[in-house]
Parts: sequence; C-alpha cells; structure tokens
Amino acid sequence: MKWKLLLFGITGAKHSNFYGQTYIYKANNSFIKLGNRLTFRSYPNSNLIGINRNCSLSTLRFNSQIVIGDYCGLSGTVIGAFTKIELGKGVMCGANTLITDSDWHIDDPRSGVCKPITIEDNVWLGEGVKVLKGVTIGKNSVIGAGSIVTKSIPANVIAAGNPCRIIKQHIVF
Repeated sequence: MKWKLLLFGITGAKHSNFYGQTYIYKANNSFIKLGNRLTFRSYPNSNLIGINRNCSLSTLRFNSQIVIGDYCGLSGTVIGAFTKIELGKGVMCGANTLITDSDWHIDDPRSGVCKPITIEDNVWLGEGVKVLKGVTIGKNSVIGAGSIVTKSIPANVIAAGNPCRIIKQHIVF
C-alpha cells in the first residue's frame, strides 16, 4: 500500500498500518497528507459491532484537500472532500463513519456550497457517525454512535443524537 501512496503523490503515513483494502481517489491538483502511525481497518471482522465497509479517502475536485494528523485510527471510514477535511492528532473513527463536506448535489446550486470540516485533536467518533459540511468538532470531544453532526461542537464535550447535541460538558478525555 505504501508504494501506491507515493505513486499518487500522497505524503506521510510512516509507520502506518493498513488492514484490508483502503480505497484512495485523488482528483487532479488535489492534496492528501497523511500523518504518521495511522491505522486503517477495512476488513469485515475488525470490530465486534458489525461488518465494516472499506476505508475510503477521496478528493473530488481541483484543489480539494484531506489532511489527517498523527496517531489516528479509522475503521471502515469514508472521507469525501470537495473543499477541505482536516483531522487532528489522535482522532479515532468508529466503524462505518462518514465525513463529507458536500451535500452531493453539485449540479444543483439550491443545495448550497461545500464547506470545510475540521475535527480537532483527540476526538472520538462512535460507530456510524456522520459529520456533515461546515462542521468543526473541538478537541477532546466524544460523538456518540449513530449521531449526525450538522453543527459545530465545542471542545471537551460528549455529544450525540440526530441532530447531534451536547449531552455533557467539561469532560476530561
């Protein structure tokens, strides 16, 4: 896998582990930077919760970016960037999480513009979480399983639900 990263001009990923098949699509003149000591889990029995899909990283437009910090773990995670998606250090993504900065209606201007996503350091996304466009999740926060994050979440909180809302503040994680 590591030689494929170099072939596609993807930087980083030293001392990283890829379990199963991780799909990467990089649009022309886009940018994917992977931190070091990452773990990508893309095989069916990689967790006890259920069947995983494959990890997928996709930059889908000219100048789009995906930046993943050091020590992150992704398990069946799909990241689709039309603008920019950035994960800080130590982010953990539970099974089958989705992170996308678009509504996926690029031909229909009524659906709005794409907006970048920032997930700060030491955030934990539970199983099946969906993070949608324009969201920032503050450092040291936990997002509960199955949540749909449509608005920004501050640092040091537990949040969950559809739509995601703060459950507990001032956590130490």
